[in-house]
Amino acid sequence: MSIGPFFVLLPMMKRLREADLTKQQAYLDTFRSTTRLAKHAGHVLVISGVLLVMGGYWSWKSSWIVMTVLILVSSLYFLARAFSPKIRKFNETGQDKDKLVQSLTRSIWIYLFLLLAMLWFMVVKPEVW
Repeated sequence: MSIGPFFVLLPMMKRLREADLTKQQAYLDTFRSTTRLAKHAGHVLVISGVLLVMGGYWSWKSSWIVMTVLILVSSLYFLARAFSPKIRKFNETGQDKDKLVQSLTRSIWIYLFLLLAMLWFMVVKPEVW
């Protein structure tokens, strides 16, 4: 639930670029809902991860856990800074809509990369050190 909704947003970006004001607000509301869903799914991910480490045999110093936590913190910071300020700019006058859509699309890809890297560490559990 943290990753999937962002793949849905990618095809929506082209429609957002071409949308009139009414449809634009609907797309932006969908975008806001998606980021809200990802934040709450992230809470579940963190809680379940902590419980799994506490109940399992892994150490908090395991390289894959440390890397996962670092990427998690980075993705949380990125999520807070990447989407909401850009979405708000759509309502400001004089903004270049194409540049905003391009910036949102780039942010989606960066966020997906962060989450997929985190998922890779959790699934593969590589011993980096």
